[in-house]
Amino acid sequence: MKRIGLLSDTHSYFDARFKELFKDVDEIWHAGDLGDIKVLDEMRAFKPVRAVYGNIDDSVIRQELDEVLEFECEGLQVYLIHIGGYPGKYEKRVKAELIKKRPKLFITGHSHILKVMYDKNLDLLHLNPGAAGRSGFHAVRTALRFTIDGNDIKDMEVIELGPKTAK
Repeated sequence: MKRIGLLSDTHSYFDARFKELFKDVDEIWHAGDLGDIKVLDEMRAFKPVRAVYGNIDDSVIRQELDEVLEFECEGLQVYLIHIGGYPGKYEKRVKAELIKKRPKLFITGHSHILKVMYDKNLDLLHLNPGAAGRSGFHAVRTALRFTIDGNDIKDMEVIELGPKTAK
């Protein structure tokens, strides 16, 4: 069983509260647009991290991270990418990969819109934690926390971090 803290779109901002909010997680996953390598360094100093780069990330971050991560967590197949769409609106290239790879958990960022959606056609759960940073059109900064226990994804918690202008 693993507890996961899920972030995206931090845009160079690492909220100090992450250390309290994610103190009991086993890993932090980041779905791209870190914005600054210092965000990745701070997360890595705190917990094990799995992350992908996003469209705003520079060459320094892109040398450290891949565009896509495919991995197994507690026996569950995970597909993580920054821009991938969501059920009914997948990016064409990503949809082909989802059909081929058949992950049970599909994670994206980019939209700044928190989504937890089950896709019955592909039999997968789609997660987008929204945006945890202070840049973008979102009004409230968000993240997710959940548990993976075998094939079960449970104890899903939405974390509201407050308005994007709050420090």
